[in-house]
Amino acid sequence: MTNPLFDTLLAPHRGSDAPFVIHPDGTVQSYDTFLIRAARAAGALVQCGLQKGDRLALQAEKSVEVLEIYSACLMTGVIFLPLNTGYTAEEIDYFLGDAEAGVFICDPSREAELVPIAARHNTRLLTLSQGGSGSFSDIARACTPLEAAVACGPDDIAALLYTSGTTGRSKGAMLTHANLLSNAEVLVDLWQITRNDRLLHALPVFHAHGLFVAVNTTWLSGSSMIFHPTFNVDKVLAALPQATTMMGVPTFYTRLLDDARFGHDVVGNMRLFISGSAPLLAETHTQFEERSGHRILERYGMTETGMNTSNPYVGERRAGTVGHPLPGVTLRISDPDTGEAVAQGDIGMIEVSGPNVFQGYWRMPEKTAEELRTDGFLITGDMGRIDEEGYVHIVGRSKDLIISGGYNVYPKEVEMVIDDVDWVRESAVIGAPHPDFGEGVVAVVVVTAGAAADIEALTQVVATRLAKFKQPKKIIITEALPRNTMGKVQKNVLRDLHNDLFTHKA
Repeated sequence: MTNPLFDTLLAPHRGSDAPFVIHPDGTVQSYDTFLIRAARAAGALVQCGLQKGDRLALQAEKSVEVLEIYSACLMTGVIFLPLNTGYTAEEIDYFLGDAEAGVFICDPSREAELVPIAARHNTRLLTLSQGGSGSFSDIARACTPLEAAVACGPDDIAALLYTSGTTGRSKGAMLTHANLLSNAEVLVDLWQITRNDRLLHALPVFHAHGLFVAVNTTWLSGSSMIFHPTFNVDKVLAALPQATTMMGVPTFYTRLLDDARFGHDVVGNMRLFISGSAPLLAETHTQFEERSGHRILERYGMTETGMNTSNPYVGERRAGTVGHPLPGVTLRISDPDTGEAVAQGDIGMIEVSGPNVFQGYWRMPEKTAEELRTDGFLITGDMGRIDEEGYVHIVGRSKDLIISGGYNVYPKEVEMVIDDVDWVRESAVIGAPHPDFGEGVVAVVVVTAGAAADIEALTQVVATRLAKFKQPKKIIITEALPRNTMGKVQKNVLRDLHNDLFTHKA
């Protein structure tokens, strides 16, 4: 095998007229048509001067063309760097500089704003619209399709995904061909995905969930996707009768439950609903089963590893747990201070090892050494326990990382933006339980003496500098932040104080 991911996921479908993408309007794109277009995209990457190991950054609205570019990167050995469509220019500046991207593809509507940033990093900027037009598409259309995939090894980096850092600085997780392929193979087998499945795909494709979990398993199984640009309740309800599987975040399921039309009659063809990226409330499990007859399968993963655990396809899907470690994955619970194993059932730090565990953080050897032990176990930062039947329970995080709507938000990054505002003396950002997003971002702010608080102005400042999912859903003014005897802010006290901020019912 000369290119593990391309040879296994995509090459077997050459010449196949089997459906790959089913658009909301009913039009179908076959695997062969997709692969011909992907080969043209690969030719465009070569024409742009990209070589194996170079980085291509992409911030574009969800489209099949984005998947073609991802495929082209696999084919050429170019490292794919998908970026959240909500990232601001300031955030893009950091990513392009840190990754030293050779090419950056963005939406045409942002071209003028991002041209100077790309130029500052000597990155070539191209455009791609959701409709498929743009300067990159123009190049690809004129290119001869690349015939042969570039040779890559199992340990070559296939993708670079940025995740939050302990100082607010994002870290680039290096995911190899072997990492992504091992996860896809295990999940296809575990969730019994076959070529007869039709996945309702309404997730973003800049995230590991929507890209690697959903798309890679589709390719490996030869199944098809009903491809929606976003999650829209009306359109998802209309598509469910034609689907057999669906992957979503808790928000998808709570919004379906909020609609009276959702019930047994629209899910008669479905065999599996999967949830991840944020905790699913036990009451959502119960309500969903009552309304649909289906018990949601919850699993647990992270950017650095892909999927680590899953509730069983056959067997009890236990609410409040993330199931058992995947085949080939070893999960242990350790004392966060000593690293020693804790007693069965006790709470400790979740650590994982296996072929899915990433290679390390891009150009951050010190950070890699801090979080990746010499025996190959990754310190996840999540606290949990394993019950007597082997189900993994996640009880919290040792760090203050917030997961809102499936996206990681590190409080320090938000606090730095807030603290720059003149009338703010200091701030503390926490996550509070949220029925729709899992956690909602909350900013607790202390006003500088003699100054006047202006929450509206603060909200506008934050909106210009941070992606929407990082922006506080609530800003609370307080006289002082709680501190311990060493002067450290006690965020646990703040979390307890505002625990029912979004869930309290009058």
